[in-house]
Amino acid sequence: MNNIDYHFVHPAFKLNGFHLNEDDLNRIAYSFIKEGDLPFEKAVGDFLLDWFDQKDYIEMQTSGTTGVPKLIRVDKQAMIHSAMATGEFFDLPAGIRVLHCLPTQFVAGKMMLVRALILGWDMDLVAPTSTPIPSDQNYDFAAMVPLQAQHSLERLHQVKKVILGGAKVSQALSEQLQALPTKIYETYGMTETITHIAAKRVGEEAFTVLPNVRISEDDRHCLVIDPYVICDEPVVTNDVVKVLDETHFIWLGRYDNVINSGGVKLFPEQIEEKLSSKISQRFFVKGVPDEELGEKLVLVIEGEPITIDEEVFKKLNKFEKPKEILFVPKFAETVSGKIIRDKTLEEA
Repeated sequence: MNNIDYHFVHPAFKLNGFHLNEDDLNRIAYSFIKEGDLPFEKAVGDFLLDWFDQKDYIEMQTSGTTGVPKLIRVDKQAMIHSAMATGEFFDLPAGIRVLHCLPTQFVAGKMMLVRALILGWDMDLVAPTSTPIPSDQNYDFAAMVPLQAQHSLERLHQVKKVILGGAKVSQALSEQLQALPTKIYETYGMTETITHIAAKRVGEEAFTVLPNVRISEDDRHCLVIDPYVICDEPVVTNDVVKVLDETHFIWLGRYDNVINSGGVKLFPEQIEEKLSSKISQRFFVKGVPDEELGEKLVLVIEGEPITIDEEVFKKLNKFEKPKEILFVPKFAETVSGKIIRDKTLEEA
């Protein structure tokens, strides 16, 4: 890929209907920070000032996908290459109308702005709410988290292409999304890889990697990512996968979540997917110490205790069926809304 100066603003770029150059964007950034009425505007202003300063990197907080969360420096040129790869993979040329509805504090929200600047998109910036699609607008592209898609089912037809990230798409939501005319993709990635490095249509099993990304497995069968111009060195993940070929892989679950119950390896994410259409409350499954099995599988449900019918477990094999069901009034969460399983289990 060719390098592009990070001060470059594509002549087709528009923000909320206005053509803007670098000077305009710096003025808007200061305005958002000093006078912005909404919290998301300050985050956008902070990022724009960081993007157009003289440093060749942006500092970001990792999500903890590959280890303990930490502050890292991400090269601006690598962010540009990531933006170009997204444009090529999803066929997103200059001039398309896009909706930016993600928090700009995180990498996915920052990258939406970078893509718009570099690729020349006509971008509408809205608050990152659970129902972000305006009732009277149509778009070519948007990036969302699954929760936003879940709450926007009646309006998703107004967007031609949608990518989902930040959390796994449940089986129940996947089935609802497949019934829509919109092309909807589930993505795979993290801060260290500068957002997604692979994607698949909802309902499909295997992810396809973006241009210039190489993949392999380590001795734990975890995914190793070598994204060439995006990262300085390979990213070793804790995601157990089955690599099918040089451009496709199937995600099986998190290595640190794998349960060894009586010598049988169980992947909580696969069990949770089978249960997703059967349990309306938030839940997860996890292994806890057991003298006989080493670890036993327990089902943890958010809310007051209720009776769980055996029909709920019909899709599970005999090893996947929980040995115990626990109820917790409120799950422990990260600031981004992800469930903290160990802390939640301590309160069960």
